[in-house]
Formats: sequence, C-alpha cells, structure tokens
Amino acid sequence: MDLSFSKGMLNVRRAHTAPDLAALQALRAQVFRAGRCDHDAFDARACHVMIEDASGALLAGFRLLLIEDAAALHSCYSAQSYDLTPLAQLDVAMLELGRFCARPGLRDPDVMRLAWAAIMRFGEARGIGVLFGCTSFLGADWRAHQGAFAHLARHAIGPSALRPRPKAPEHIALSASAPTISPPNNSAPTTGAPPLPPLLRSYLGMGGWTSDHAVIDRDLDTCHVFTALEPGKIPTPRLKALRNLMA
Repeated sequence: MDLSFSKGMLNVRRAHTAPDLAALQALRAQVFRAGRCDHDAFDARACHVMIEDASGALLAGFRLLLIEDAAALHSCYSAQSYDLTPLAQLDVAMLELGRFCARPGLRDPDVMRLAWAAIMRFGEARGIGVLFGCTSFLGADWRAHQGAFAHLARHAIGPSALRPRPKAPEHIALSASAPTISPPNNSAPTTGAPPLPPLLRSYLGMGGWTSDHAVIDRDLDTCHVFTALEPGKIPTPRLKALRNLMA
C-alpha cells in the first residue's frame, strides 16, 4: 500500500529499492550498533518506512511486520525475547513495530508524529487490533534505568491476561519498590518522573502498556520492554490529529 505523504518540510514514504533499505540499515547501524552492520531475516518480511527532509536526507525510519495468525506471532522479532502466548488468544490481526530509530541529535517532534501517522494509516488499512514491539533504553546495565522501570511498574504494566511472560535468559522485573538511584556525583537523588524514551512516551500517551519485566539485550547494548497498543482505544482527539497529518 502507498504510505507516501508530506507535512511541511518532511516526507514519509515506503522504502522500495535496495538503496532505500541500505540507507535504513545504515541508520540502524549508527543508532543500535555503533556503526556495525544491522540487518536480520525479518527485514525481508517487513514493510520499511522512511522519513526524510526536503533534501531527501534520511531522518528516521522503522519497519512494520504484519501478524495475521498465531504462527506468525510466535515467529516475529519480539517472540525471540518474550513468550507471546497470552496475546495468541486474541482473534485480531496484529502489527509489530520494529527498529524505530532517528538520526542522532534529531530534536524534531514532528518526526515522531509523522511516524505514528504512517503507522496508523498502515494499521487501519489492515484492520489491526493490536500494535506491539520492543521499546529500548540505551545501555544494557538495567540499574541505570531502575527509576524508569519503577515508574513503569506503577503506571504502565498491561493486563495480566495479555502481557507476555519472561523468555529471554537475562531479564529483570519492573519493581514498583525499586530504590531511587543517586547520580554519579553522589549528590541528592533526583525527584519527579524519570525520563522515558520518546517512542515509549508516545505509546503510553495513546493508552499503551508494557510488559512487567525488561529484557537485557547485550548484543544491542540496550534494555527493552515489550510495549503494546490497541488502536481502537486511542483517544479520539489523538487519533483525529494523526489522521489530519495524512490529509
């Protein structure tokens, strides 16, 4: 399907050529692997989306993998780290969002908005009932994210009937009672809600939820949580705003 649309100086389009995919993989390598090659078997099965500026420079990208049955669910990227059996009970088409990344240093909130507009266009065309993926925190040392994990445990864990079970060898429970982590200079602990990755904030802002544990991914030097969103439960004003971006 056509995912091409523009807003202001930004353009969204589907990757169609080998150079398109190579550009996306190069950006992924820069973000996730310190310049080392980033590609896998899921790339051949996915729809890849690019967000570019007016000059054609790649700003951000991601891939979408359609999940039409339980077999596809258990063979998707997220299933390598999470037991997705609880989700298999849902009789709906699903969509996996993967490898979402933006050019380092980019601070344009419109990029995230356009990304979600493209995701919603794809999802609505396919009748998607659940969107999910792995949302990453930079750094495999889970203690650096302890405050954020405690925040998620208090406010974001999904329903027990649907959330995935632990599968990865290295994982850590999100604990609501986790102690506050002091800054490296041993000054007083910080207060207030801890920072969350932009993608995770956007999931939660639309009514999404997370797993009750985080996976430690030493290959990508990240910790990640399973994140899910039911498009039918997105607040109407937010959904309308995303559709307006595609008009």
